[in-house]
Amino acid sequence: MNNENLLYQTAQKAANNAYAPYSKLKVGCAILSSKDNIYSGCNVENISYPVGTCAEAGAIATMICSGDDKIKAILIYADSKKLIVPCGACRQRIAEFATPDTTLYLASPSGIKQKMPFKEIFPLAFEEF
Repeated sequence: MNNENLLYQTAQKAANNAYAPYSKLKVGCAILSSKDNIYSGCNVENISYPVGTCAEAGAIATMICSGDDKIKAILIYADSKKLIVPCGACRQRIAEFATPDTTLYLASPSGIKQKMPFKEIFPLAFEEF
């Protein structure tokens, strides 16, 4: 199985486990690290909306906890007809661990719909001075 398919299946499975009773939008994320490990996360909502967590944040935390620190590719899957892109906070989270070559995939139940370099979606990320 190629990496794109594995990322898709991993993110879809994560989305199936999402806790989204308020938005009803289940999101999953799968990361391929520079060490070729795969990590996943799902959105976990909370009745106090600002304290919920995004799928990307969960996947990144798992990656870091496991000892990896660079994202080679990241796939965002949403159980929606519309493609879901990372929110602004998650774009910055991804940028912290992305490389110039990091690939971003956007997917829905019907498959991967878009592929782009991460820098195209977030060209002006905060950087160290």
